[in-house]
Amino acid sequence: MSSKAFVTLWFALLAGAVLAIAGHDLTTEETSILPIDHKAIQYATGPLEDPVTKLDRDLAAGKTKLEWSAQYGWLPSILKHLDVNVDSQMLVFSKTSFQASKIGPRAPRALFFNDTVAVGSVQNGDVWELAALDPKQGYIFYTLDVHKSDQPRFDRRDVCLQCHQGPATIGVPGIMVASVYPDASGMPAFNFGMPVTDHRTPFQDRWGGWYVTGTHGGMHHRGNAVARDRSKPDVLESQGTQNLTTLGHKFDDGLYLSRLSDIVALMTLEHQTRMTNLINRVGWETRIAQADGKMDDADTRKRIDADIESMVTYMLFADEATLYDPIEGVSTFTKTFAQREPRDSQGRSLRDFDLQKRLFKYPLSYMIYSEAFDNIPDAARDKIYQRLYDVLTGKDGNPKFAKVTTEDRANVLAILRDTKKNLPAYWRQ
Repeated sequence: MSSKAFVTLWFALLAGAVLAIAGHDLTTEETSILPIDHKAIQYATGPLEDPVTKLDRDLAAGKTKLEWSAQYGWLPSILKHLDVNVDSQMLVFSKTSFQASKIGPRAPRALFFNDTVAVGSVQNGDVWELAALDPKQGYIFYTLDVHKSDQPRFDRRDVCLQCHQGPATIGVPGIMVASVYPDASGMPAFNFGMPVTDHRTPFQDRWGGWYVTGTHGGMHHRGNAVARDRSKPDVLESQGTQNLTTLGHKFDDGLYLSRLSDIVALMTLEHQTRMTNLINRVGWETRIAQADGKMDDADTRKRIDADIESMVTYMLFADEATLYDPIEGVSTFTKTFAQREPRDSQGRSLRDFDLQKRLFKYPLSYMIYSEAFDNIPDAARDKIYQRLYDVLTGKDGNPKFAKVTTEDRANVLAILRDTKKNLPAYWRQ
């Protein structure tokens, strides 16, 4: 099969598979696709301030340059300029990329990320793949040719929205983590769907098609495994797949910037993907309603309020799946990730990991510090702040927030008061 034909088949299969999301129930509001060409959005033509756009401007102006590595090409320099740590590396071997024909268990795709950028690298690929978070437009997709050149430049690729805008990204351009049933070549069993995973997903349903390094006690996940029996594509091998700390027996790990696919990085990205998509959805919905003069419309308010409630519930990890054994990563990610955020007067940060019973020690998403959150229109952001305040102060006693203990609420409230700029005045009373 030609590369072009493979990609065409992949898009066709994915278009159907995404509709079979089995990870969680999505509301009607979340699954509706928001119009990228609306006058309030203008996704294709609106001004951009995402990290890749800024880097590309600097390259064009001669203010900076990418350094070429004989072994890794532009990749190390891309990560350095975009402030993405190598220890965030995760490896996915399922054929879930437009460069799918070059990906498999012996040649996984490497992914790196921070709060605003994700970078994909495929062995012997044609391009590096990038997704960058613009404060208003959401995720913008790019590629960079892998060949050495005098003037490397990033190319915007809105064609990526064929996979990166749909129910899996709750209707806005976004990224997601999927858990599939891969065969020995890495091809997913599409008839079993492509469940999108996040911090709500039970541990045992995560990371099908991914390599996972780190320890997790007696809990089992779907990673590091393929289906060997073609007659049972949803039955993954179980021997030698759990609590792995090295991967050299699976593929040539010396070809990669890191030899690891850190479990804590995977869990962090899972949280971050849906969190960012929710931020972008609420922002887009509100801008569209304001531009259409429908903010006073009852149905519109109901729809936006429902998405705000989903966002607040998720921000507070009220729906997080419980960990029944401790998690420990094997890279430096657990340490370096926690160093990125300001700390309060007691030395606490929303990035501090727990990894005993839950992902983070203080249950409120660090994405509250993002420019994307700050750029949500006031009409929606004010409601988000009010809902958060009501929960954190105990005014809202809804049982769905039961996981957020009284101590949790007091700690998060104190951390935000010390570290979050432009909080409403009533937060500081």
